[in-house]
Amino acid sequence: MARILKFLSGRKMTKNERVAAALKGDHVDAVPVSAWWHDFEREWLAHDLAEATLEAYRKYNWDFIKVNPRASYFGEAFGAKYAPREGRQPDLIEPGVSAPEHLRRIERQDGRSGVWVEQLEALRLIAAGLEGEAPFMQTIFSPLATMSRITGSTKYVQRLMTENPGELLAALEPVAETLAAYSKASLDAGAAGIFFATVEWGSADVISIEDYNRFARPFDLKVLEAVKGAPFNVLHVCRDHNHLMHLRDYPVAALHWAWNDTNPDHYEVHEGIRAEEERAVMGGVSQETMLSGTPREIKREASNAQASTCLRHHLLAPGCSIDPATPEANLRALVKAAR
Repeated sequence: MARILKFLSGRKMTKNERVAAALKGDHVDAVPVSAWWHDFEREWLAHDLAEATLEAYRKYNWDFIKVNPRASYFGEAFGAKYAPREGRQPDLIEPGVSAPEHLRRIERQDGRSGVWVEQLEALRLIAAGLEGEAPFMQTIFSPLATMSRITGSTKYVQRLMTENPGELLAALEPVAETLAAYSKASLDAGAAGIFFATVEWGSADVISIEDYNRFARPFDLKVLEAVKGAPFNVLHVCRDHNHLMHLRDYPVAALHWAWNDTNPDHYEVHEGIRAEEERAVMGGVSQETMLSGTPREIKREASNAQASTCLRHHLLAPGCSIDPATPEANLRALVKAAR
């Protein structure tokens, strides 16, 4: 029996096993690792997005994938028009909502037609390319973040909160229902879960926690409830001075957030998670270090994160989407730090 146990403990895990064990807090043979960035020119066709995603996966041998589609399509689905720009995020051409009365135009969609078709096809192509080798998540913006892409302006949504709260709340309902349906469709297309991103609305610089609890939390939970059975749902709380500590009760498998001095550190978040919740933390290296730091600095940040979790309940990644200009040497240093 001892010889069998020794063999099993030394066996190299598959990527699916490694990720599943890390999410549960079980022993892993290496910390699961991944990173992601925009390929702005290749995000406008399903085939191109899938190809770019799989190229990066194979080049760096990631343990898991976070699909990184263009952010504008969430607004496009509800009437906003965007145009691609070389090397950066698309430009808004025409908002889907530019006056309070336009909020009534927003209707629930099935999440499987219109703009959503292109993204679901990209997921199916990614799933086919992976052949079950590794899990992947589809990025889903929160309903409030989607509203910012519909209007093209976070400041305008802030104004609606003050001047037209009832109309805004009524419009967020069909947005949340649509995103819930689309999230379920993403699972059907092969995703192991969703990467639920609050984007700018995760920051206290943008919204108070009182307003977040009114205009965001109920709609966030509606989306997450739709995919509660998926094994790899992740909450991403972005930007400085974030609301992560108020949102860590969300029903997800892992918490991921922007890494900087204004936000909770890895140890604080990990220690605040109750043992019975079996929730992992994802991150460990800031995107600034990934872009401008050295491989040695990446190794140090990764090692500090790993030490704070004792290699349990941890998946190594940058704190957010990294700059496409991030040096290859730094990406390889991230992988090496995990393995």
